[in-house]
Amino acid sequence: MALLEVDDISVHYGRIQAIQGITLRVEEGEVVSLIGANGAGKTTTMRAIAGLLSLSHGSVRFGGDDIGRLRGHERVARGISLVPEGRGIFPAMTVMENLDMGAYARDRKSGIAEDLERVFDLFPRLLERKDQSGGTLSGGEQQMLAIGRALMARPTLLLLDEPSMGLAPMFIQQIFTIIGQVREQGTTVLLVEQNANQALNLADRAYCLETGTITQSGTGQELLADDSIREAYLGG
Repeated sequence: MALLEVDDISVHYGRIQAIQGITLRVEEGEVVSLIGANGAGKTTTMRAIAGLLSLSHGSVRFGGDDIGRLRGHERVARGISLVPEGRGIFPAMTVMENLDMGAYARDRKSGIAEDLERVFDLFPRLLERKDQSGGTLSGGEQQMLAIGRALMARPTLLLLDEPSMGLAPMFIQQIFTIIGQVREQGTTVLLVEQNANQALNLADRAYCLETGTITQSGTGQELLADDSIREAYLGG
């Protein structure tokens, strides 16, 4: 049984079908990447898994349980945290206040101090800026804060939507290194990323989306070596 099982899901925006028949799985301990062009349906898929969009068809199972009818905050409580495209931090709140918000759904408050220490170990810059408002951070620092906030929910599955978007190259490499460290610490990761080379090099397995459907899947290295993937997403 996979940790996450997405079976034949479809999502509509009004009469427009955004994704159709998406089926994927994520095993515990994996990094799985979703790649594809803008508008392919990657973010819609992530939002559907997170419970922010309703399914028109299909099912989402997590840990063997059907969670398709659960709302977003209920899925957070089950162990699914989403770092959204665009980061979505609270700009008027301090770094510490943003991180505190990440733990809001936890019934048991024990372990929060340890998780905060873990976040600061991963992101020392956040400790340096803990009393600074989120809106004054650089783009890379805001992405660190968004990931740190999600980790404060102590997720089993971390959903990352375009974590490298708009970042300088030095921050991109740092973010991908940290994603690897998060996996090594026991958190499973589902990653949406336009930087296909970075995403596939990191991934255990990957899926390619085109116009709302999955067209290819395999290990990260298999997709890296695929001529059609290389031509479409890796510059030949």
